[in-house]
Amino acid sequence: MMEQKKKKFHINNVSLLITIVLFILMFIFGSVKYDNFLSISTFLNLFNDNAYLMIAGIGVTFVLITGGIDISISSTIAFTGVFSAFLLQKGVPSFVVIPLVLAIGIIIGAAQGALIHYFKMQPFIVTLAGQFLMRGLCVVISEASIPISDPFFKSMALGKIAIKFGEEKALSGKIYYYVFILIVVLLVSVYVLKFTRFGRGVYALGGSETSAELMGLNVARIKIGAYAISSFCAALGGVVFSFYTLAGYGLQNMGMELDALSSAVIGGTLLSGGVGTVVGTTIGAMIQGIIQTIVTYQNLNTWWTKVTIAALLCFFIVIQRLIAIRAEKMKGKGEA
Repeated sequence: MMEQKKKKFHINNVSLLITIVLFILMFIFGSVKYDNFLSISTFLNLFNDNAYLMIAGIGVTFVLITGGIDISISSTIAFTGVFSAFLLQKGVPSFVVIPLVLAIGIIIGAAQGALIHYFKMQPFIVTLAGQFLMRGLCVVISEASIPISDPFFKSMALGKIAIKFGEEKALSGKIYYYVFILIVVLLVSVYVLKFTRFGRGVYALGGSETSAELMGLNVARIKIGAYAISSFCAALGGVVFSFYTLAGYGLQNMGMELDALSSAVIGGTLLSGGVGTVVGTTIGAMIQGIIQTIVTYQNLNTWWTKVTIAALLCFFIVIQRLIAIRAEKMKGKGEA
């Protein structure tokens, strides 16, 4: 057990360090190559433009650490936006709409987790069905985009805090109110994973489900809880995305689940489970944001963002595998 903890600690730290170094190098590259890139505004816009992706990525990290996968999150985000816009258009107040869509997210996630655990179904198949369900419900509600004119949503969309450290333009920027939702989600997630019994159970389940059961952990509660958290964060990401766009549309965020999964992997989360951090996932999403910014500055086709991310994914998967192999060898020498 102690060796497994050391292995997880080693992989976590090395992977996170590589992610941080890559982020710094990419930011330096952009700053050297492009005018006006090196600024507080550029840095803050990584959060302003990707807060919803970071929130969804944090949620799916819980599932990945358990050794599962959730590909329904992009459809959950789209459904949240469409259903919220539909209810708001019908006159339902925002203080009712937001808790309702978040509760729906929790229920969907818990149901998927229950199917996966009790019926021993493959997570990919179950969450694929969830993806089709939520995306289909979007079209059932409305095939067209539904604008949002609710005062609270508008205040969250337009409300911002100006940050200024000097007279130069590079030393000023703005951060929108909805980014603070991301900050709260990140801090709570870090606390849950590092300092609670549930968080330790998430890592133990990803290390070995059999060992987790032998340790007396409530595997059903942990697994269902992880999927509920993932779907809740997806629904919350949908609310934030609604703030960002002030509209709900059923075809929004097609394929975004892959962006969230990529953020987690680039951030050091192993797809095999047992290793990962939500801080790494957040930095992984920031790296994707920097790539998108560089592509924009370079005036390239936006698909170059996907090409670059694919290359980074391959790089990080190979690096993680090499680290894992080295950790296994060190463990073998220690036992010998």
